[in-house]
Amino acid sequence: MDQGKKRLSFFERYLTIWVAVCMVLGVVIGRSFPGIIGAIRDFEFGENTHINVVIAVLIWLMIYPMMLKVDFKSVLGVGRRPKGLMITLFVNWLVKPFSMALLGWLFFKHLFLPFIGEELASQYIAGVIILAAAPCTAMVFVWSYLTDGDPAYTLVQVALNDLIMLFAFAPIVKFLVSGASGLTVPFSVLLWAVFLFIVIPLTAGSITRTVAIKARGIEWFEKQFLPVLHPVSVMALLLTLVIIFAFQADNITEKSIHVLLIAIPIIIQVYFNASLVYGLMKLFRVPYSVAAPGALIGASNFFELAVATAIALFGPGSGAALATVVGVLVEVPVMLSVCAFCNRTRHWFEEA
Repeated sequence: MDQGKKRLSFFERYLTIWVAVCMVLGVVIGRSFPGIIGAIRDFEFGENTHINVVIAVLIWLMIYPMMLKVDFKSVLGVGRRPKGLMITLFVNWLVKPFSMALLGWLFFKHLFLPFIGEELASQYIAGVIILAAAPCTAMVFVWSYLTDGDPAYTLVQVALNDLIMLFAFAPIVKFLVSGASGLTVPFSVLLWAVFLFIVIPLTAGSITRTVAIKARGIEWFEKQFLPVLHPVSVMALLLTLVIIFAFQADNITEKSIHVLLIAIPIIIQVYFNASLVYGLMKLFRVPYSVAAPGALIGASNFFELAVATAIALFGPGSGAALATVVGVLVEVPVMLSVCAFCNRTRHWFEEA
């Protein structure tokens, strides 16, 4: 591919700026209109469910267009280049959530405890664990493209992660959050979050993709249908962030330093997991076109699912929800730096 032609879209290139703008806008709205924000906050599916109706609809609108991009027939090619798949699956599910639990416990329960207090420490641990337990989906296609990653491998890995999430996400979050933070995690609420934010959009996306391609063909689906829905996903993301920051207005204005403190273990975790995958790929002589997207998949997060789950479990004004939103704030600049490192070191790997 011609490296000179590789560009992020306007929205993706400045995602961190948009998140920062949403933060400011949300805080201003939250401080200026507390009554309206309180009414929205209380609009839940049922009493004490913590599943806010407005945010649930917006998050579904975010996730559904992303699920349309995943072709689950690609899983049939799982045996292709199995070493790369096994390495990324190992790091995604057996290293990443547990290393994040350890980092969260170390930073929030010990190093940062004097600054944040016991209650918020537990909330922040829960948030970063939820973030780490949700492997990246849609955005990884962008990162893979920027590093000349193998599109087929990337697609297979994303499809596998989505399928594994159906069964592994809830028990991992339950086990680690309860153990590392000491918070009680209602498993029934967690299962509802998985059903609402994984099963429903995953099923709807798969059905829509199959029907649309059968009716109009893959070229029409990818070049005309998907681009129409992309702005819907973008607007839903931005509106969700504005509402979450409005819910968090008091926390952010009174504890603005907490955003920086939360970002530190998240950034460390990203670089640790990316380095681990990349190093294992080199050790086992996996080609660069698999190693680069593998490192990016191992490092990035499905932050839309993480935000939704944190809200469902602990509420939109919780520290856990704030921690997952900070993950959105750091996602683009950190992942772009990983992309740049991969591009500079491709000579470390043998050609496939």
